[in-house]
Amino acid sequence: MATETSVNFDRTKELKQFDDTKTGVKGLVDSGILNVPKIFVRPAEDLAADELNSSQKTIEVPVIDLSNIGDSIRRKEIVNEVKIASGEWGFFQVINHGIPLSVLDEMIEGIRLFNEQDLELKKEMYSRDSAKKVKFHSNFDLYTSKTADWRDTLQLTFLDSDPDPSQMPPLLSEALGLQPDHLNSIGCSKGCSTVTHYYPPCPQPELTLGVRKHADAGILTVLLQNHMGGLQVLHDSQWFDVHPTRGGLVINVGDLLQVLSNNKFKSVKHRAISSHVGPRISVACFFSGHASLLDKPFGPIKKLISEANPPRYEEFLLKEYFAKFFASSLDSKPPIDYYKL
Repeated sequence: MATETSVNFDRTKELKQFDDTKTGVKGLVDSGILNVPKIFVRPAEDLAADELNSSQKTIEVPVIDLSNIGDSIRRKEIVNEVKIASGEWGFFQVINHGIPLSVLDEMIEGIRLFNEQDLELKKEMYSRDSAKKVKFHSNFDLYTSKTADWRDTLQLTFLDSDPDPSQMPPLLSEALGLQPDHLNSIGCSKGCSTVTHYYPPCPQPELTLGVRKHADAGILTVLLQNHMGGLQVLHDSQWFDVHPTRGGLVINVGDLLQVLSNNKFKSVKHRAISSHVGPRISVACFFSGHASLLDKPFGPIKKLISEANPPRYEEFLLKEYFAKFFASSLDSKPPIDYYKL
């Protein structure tokens, strides 16, 4: 039986051929392929593991309604819901957050139009240059991962920006028992990368994933997804669907917030499955801290440490942490594991 190391399959050559097209996964679909190329096919053990985790579930990823958040009693209820969701799931959806539906719809439509425009125009933006703040590519870890993901990406990075943090950092601060401005005051709501993903329909979705199992390396992720679904969260060793909610935003704890909270909040593994139908479109805002934080010590918040609750992580420099992340792949040992005590 032929294997990936056999002479019949030169993985490096096929990766380079795919990358050189500069048209991404959508380019493959547009070419009329009927079979998923081997560079996208998951290992047999991963496919077998999915069979074991396919039982029916009756519980849902939490949905938190932010209506009447200005009312002090309702705010306490919301803070408690955020605390429970962040500690038990690491994921939740928020609705009635104040962002108009028209804005969310236009964002999704804009990403669709970008990915479905003339290929020659899109090719001009295709790059793997880490210094570029705006770039189009497919699989940031294409050459270091075990398998490629069935998606294309448009990435915009603004580490020096100061986006509106809205309600989430204050709610999370309060859920940790801290002052509402604590996470904002240490720069957690600054430094945002907006990463948009386009997941074309797949001829053999059972063989590949839109994105492999991983946890987010940053502080906090705010995600908008279209109606197609496909996002799944690993909870109690089972995969749970994060069903799209009209106007909803998905919030998830990143590894760095798990560190800051000294494990009070949980950063969990998640993935996106492929489908015969599509496209699935998502827009993720990754908050990883302002660029000025890169050379400062980073670790659990001192107010959350005590004799009864000692630090679970040693302090480290964010620039070293992110260097480990960008030098690896989603399959690799996550940077957070190097600093566990």
